[in-house]
Amino acid sequence: QVHLLESGGDSVQTGGSLELSCSASGDTGSGLRMGWFRQALGKEREGIAAITTGGRLTDYSDSVKGRFTISRDNAKNSLFLQMNDLKPEDTSMYYCAATSWGGPVSQMLRPENYNYWGQGTQVTVSS
Repeated sequence: QVHLLESGGDSVQTGGSLELSCSASGDTGSGLRMGWFRQALGKEREGIAAITTGGRLTDYSDSVKGRFTISRDNAKNSLFLQMNDLKPEDTSMYYCAATSWGGPVSQMLRPENYNYWGQGTQVTVSS
């Protein structure tokens, strides 16, 4: 079992920046791919950034590419999401997720490929 805890959500103005963190505990020794997802009220959960076990490969949704950066520190069992140039449409609950799934990198943003989920952290961007 893997436990994930997000932090860093806040309210910011358009154009601002935030960094989200996710701390993993439990059975993390086998190596896990990790990702960030978000879900706004009334919308489906959206995969926005994902990273492979060693951190060599990443993938981003078109909605955040060029503005958000995912990274991880395996020594500290931590995942990060640096968010720059935030927009009101980025307002959402953000979730950290982890998986032992090892399929194509091109499918890392699909929520159904993830086994473990955190409780989420709220990001609100005002205009």
